[in-house]
Amino acid sequence: MNTVDVRSNLLRHPEPQREMLALMTARVRDAVLLQPFYVDGSQDLVSVCRALSERGLTHALVRDTLDGEPRLGIFTTTDLRDALLRPQPPAELAVREVAHFALLDIQADAEVFEALWLMVKHRVHRLLVREGDAVLGVLGQLELVSLVANHSHIIALQIDEARSVDELQGAAQRIDEVIALLHGSGIRIERITRLVSELNTRLFARAWALIAPPELVANSCLIVMGSEGRGEQILKTDQDNALLLRPGAEWPGLAEVTQRFSDALSAFGYPPCPGQIMLTHSPWCQPLDRFQDTIRGWLYGHGQGPEPDGMMHMAIFFDAARVAGDASLLADARAYLDRILSGQDALLARFAAAADQFQESGNWFTRLTTRRDEQLIDLKKLGTFPIVHGVRALSLAHGVREAGTAARLQRLVALDKLDADLARDLVDALHYLMGLRLSHQLRQRAGGARPGNEIRANELGPLEREPLHDALAIVKRFRQHLRLHFKLDAL
Repeated sequence: MNTVDVRSNLLRHPEPQREMLALMTARVRDAVLLQPFYVDGSQDLVSVCRALSERGLTHALVRDTLDGEPRLGIFTTTDLRDALLRPQPPAELAVREVAHFALLDIQADAEVFEALWLMVKHRVHRLLVREGDAVLGVLGQLELVSLVANHSHIIALQIDEARSVDELQGAAQRIDEVIALLHGSGIRIERITRLVSELNTRLFARAWALIAPPELVANSCLIVMGSEGRGEQILKTDQDNALLLRPGAEWPGLAEVTQRFSDALSAFGYPPCPGQIMLTHSPWCQPLDRFQDTIRGWLYGHGQGPEPDGMMHMAIFFDAARVAGDASLLADARAYLDRILSGQDALLARFAAAADQFQESGNWFTRLTTRRDEQLIDLKKLGTFPIVHGVRALSLAHGVREAGTAARLQRLVALDKLDADLARDLVDALHYLMGLRLSHQLRQRAGGARPGNEIRANELGPLEREPLHDALAIVKRFRQHLRLHFKLDAL
C-alpha cells in the first residue's frame, strides 16, 4: 500500500482502525527510551550500585576496552545478584567482570514488532537503540509492553484479561475492524482467516469460562462447527455450536448456562442460527452416548428412513473443532461417525451430491465480460460451497481429518486421492473467492447494508472479472471430478 492509499484509508477508517494502523507502523523511536547512563568498566560494583540508586535506575551501560579495542556492555541488577555469589567482595570487583558485552541492538526506525521478536527470541529484557552508530537509549521490556498495551485493539490480550462478558464485547467488536484493515492493506486472505479463527476461539473460550461452572467445563466439550470449525470464518455469521457432555453427568441449570452463552455471542455480533444448530437446542447439547444416537439418526433414521436434514447436519458436524473442555468427547463422536460410515459408498455419494446442487445456466465468460449485466452471482452457492463441500466429501470418504479445506486438499494429494494440480487450483480458487466475497461484504457494510453473498456482474472491476471466470471454471472442473469419483450420475 502506498502513501496515498494509507492517507485515504485514514480518512475513511474510524478511530480504532487508526489505532491499529498506528501500531502496525509504529517504530522503536515511538516508544519511551531510557536515556543511556554510562559507567567505566574499571569501577567497582559498590560505586556503580550507588550511582544507580541515586538515579533510580536498574541498569548501566559499561564503557570498556579489550585488547585496545573499545567495547560497550550492560550491567543490570540481575548481574549484581550473580556477582554476590562470587568470593570477591563487591567493593573489590570491577563492573567489567560481571557485565555482558554481547549486546543486542536495534535501529530506531525498526518496527516495534521486530523489537518484540528479538526480545522473545533471545529472552532478553532490554535492547540497545541506535541511530546509525550513535546510541539513542535503551528500550526496556516494560516500556515496550506499555506501548503495545496502550493500543486498545490488542484483541488477544484484551480477551485473555477480560473479567466479564461486557469486557469481551469490546474485543469482539474490534475483530471486524482488524479484518477490514488487514484486507485493505493487502494481507492474504488465508492469513486473515487464521488470525480471525484464533481470536474467535479465544473469545468463545473466555466467554464460556466466565459463564459456565468449572465442573461443567471439565466434563463437557464446547465445539464450533461449519466455517468456524474449519478456521475459514471471516466476518461474523450465525452461531453454529454444540456442547457434548460426559455420559451420566447431570447439570441442573444447564439450560440457563447455555442460554447465557448464546446471548453473549449475540451481543458479540453472532446472531442465533435460524436452523437452531446451537447448544441451546437439545439435539446439540447432549451426553456423548445420546449424541451418537443422534448421529445415527441423521444417516439412517429411527426406523423411518434418514432424517431430511441429516446430511446437512453431518456436514456441519464434520467440521467441528474444540473450543474448550474435554477434547476426547469430540474425538469419540468423530470415531463413531467413522465406524457407521465404513463401507457405505451409496450414502457417501448422496452426501457428495450436495456439492453439485447449485447450477447456473448461460455462458459465464460472456456474462462476466458484459459490464451491463446485472445478473446476481452467488459467490457462496456457485463458488466456495462446491469446493468446501466437495473436499469435505472426499475427506470423509478417505479418512482425512484435517480441519481446513486447504489442509484437507494437501492431505488428499499426499494419500494419492486427488491430482496435485487440481488441488492447487482449488486452493487458489477458494482463496480468490473468499477474498472477493470479503471485499464485497465490506463494501456492503460500509454502505449500511447487511453483508451478503450475491454480487452483480456489473459491480466487478476489470481485474476481478477474469479471475472470477477462471475460479468458476475450476469449480466446474471439480464438480465433474466429483461426479465421476462418486458416480453421481447413477443416483
